[in-house]
Amino acid sequence: MESLMEYGEYIYSVPSKFAFELSLVAFAVWMWKKNLAESNSTRKMTDQEKAQILANFTPEPLCDDIPEDHYALNPRIVSGRIGKRITVNGKDCLNMATNNFLGLSDRPDSNEKATKALRNYGVGSCGPRGFYGTADVHLELESRLAKFMGVEEACLYSYGFSAISSAIPSYSKNHDVIFADEQVNFAIQQGITGSRSTVYYFKHNDPNDLERLLRAQDERDRKDPKKAKNVRRFLIIEGIYMNTGTLVNLREIVKLRAKYKCRLFLDETISFGVLGATGKGVREHFGVPNSEIDLIASTLEHSISSYGGFLCGSSFLMEHQRLCGLAYCFSASLPPLQAVVTLTHLDVVSEDPEIMEKLRENCKKMQNMLMEGLTHLRTDSHPLSPVKVLVLSEAEDRVVAEEKLNAIVTFAENHGVALTVFRRLPKEELLEHPPSIKLTVSSLLTESDMKSVVEVLNEACSQL
Repeated sequence: MESLMEYGEYIYSVPSKFAFELSLVAFAVWMWKKNLAESNSTRKMTDQEKAQILANFTPEPLCDDIPEDHYALNPRIVSGRIGKRITVNGKDCLNMATNNFLGLSDRPDSNEKATKALRNYGVGSCGPRGFYGTADVHLELESRLAKFMGVEEACLYSYGFSAISSAIPSYSKNHDVIFADEQVNFAIQQGITGSRSTVYYFKHNDPNDLERLLRAQDERDRKDPKKAKNVRRFLIIEGIYMNTGTLVNLREIVKLRAKYKCRLFLDETISFGVLGATGKGVREHFGVPNSEIDLIASTLEHSISSYGGFLCGSSFLMEHQRLCGLAYCFSASLPPLQAVVTLTHLDVVSEDPEIMEKLRENCKKMQNMLMEGLTHLRTDSHPLSPVKVLVLSEAEDRVVAEEKLNAIVTFAENHGVALTVFRRLPKEELLEHPPSIKLTVSSLLTESDMKSVVEVLNEACSQL
């Protein structure tokens, strides 16, 4: 009885609160009855009505219509081994299309060791590194790569594309800022997208434009110092840019990195095994110490003529990558036989640096021949780049330019030279590049080979 009296006194002492609570209860009851009535009044569709709706339904296509002459439907088929020469659609051609820069893809000793490793380890690992996918040769290769690059540790990936594209989002998050060259390759672009960071692209190979963006970030940080404490800055570049064949202005970039306190990521996909006295890449070429670069990424699929990719740097960064790199954690590891081949080719590069010198000489000779000998094509690639990007000398409509370049490549193939049109994803890539031909140089080429390539290109241009 006393409790009821106390409750009544409580109600009368706070009438507005009681009224509000009572209205909430009433509203909840009304909504429940309303939903119940609507569910009971819903009429089920008859089978005839369902059939009519399905008959009138027209699904949207999963992709755009592809013309019958599209290159994806008419690939060039390679048969046999890939070396200095290559068999394309049954035609024997001089190989100017693949990234076998040092000519290591068809060495007898490599084939023999790969066969032996195949008998020992089988075809593949069938699991990620953390789930019974680590073989002893993986650890040996990581140790060898770290020693070769002169860093504390290396982290091995089963696919070259996944190394840098997985590394970027594992470090840079949505509250961070990325500064990247506008011509970075597609793997870097995918990594930047996956990071969800704020990204600013600076003009290709232009340190002045980069400093403009870094200065603007400084001003934003000064206006909001509390937010700035949680913002990390990442600077991402390539040694030799895959899309253009140009060489990075590394010394100036390193100065800006130190001045504005950025973490520098360097992709040596093209420059690894090409530049530097011992093949360490663009760092060695410019004499930049390892301490100036936080993370180095590269592939083993070009100069080393194997498979996979790797990251290297401090032990702290590599340990973080093994825990947070999605492609490392969830992709099956590199086939052990490919690790054995890579170890073999690293020994070749270390013991015979003359093959890299031969490659650089060929790159310079090829550059001079292209610039002096071509009449309707030109290249802006660096003389030391093994990737030469050729575009039409005179501006053309994009469709017309693509047709001409495809005709040149077909003509060259019919005359014993394998080239390729530079393929890109128009709706996915950052920039829309002009149509171009990709020409690659290897250490196996002779001066006569290179002259014949220029002659075939000129003949193709004059006839087509």
